[in-house]
Amino acid sequence: MSVISAATAPTFALPGLAVTGLAAPSRGASETSVWRLTLTPGAAGVEHTVDREEVFVALAGRAVATIDGDEHHLGPGDALVVPAECPFSLANPHDEPFEAVVALPVGGRARMPDGDAFVPPWAE
Repeated sequence: MSVISAATAPTFALPGLAVTGLAAPSRGASETSVWRLTLTPGAAGVEHTVDREEVFVALAGRAVATIDGDEHHLGPGDALVVPAECPFSLANPHDEPFEAVVALPVGGRARMPDGDAFVPPWAE
């Protein structure tokens, strides 16, 4: 059993996005990676795919997920299940931050439209 303290969990920052890595192989998980993400107000979505099912659970704020061209609105308590290999993006066109917890099977890989597949650093 591992306890990952929020105070010592690694953080990653990208434009409009902050990620706190929670469960991952480097922190003792063998089957599921979990992280907390925050999208800043006005953050644009970046379309990409993942090769495994990914689950988002909204904690605070609102966001718009675009999955295979269809928009879905998320708010606190909502869950979003993104199928494997399905193009999607997550944007925050609102005035408050959007926060969610995300789960992806260990080894799940993301792919940007013009790039190679990679394991997100917060999921390693």
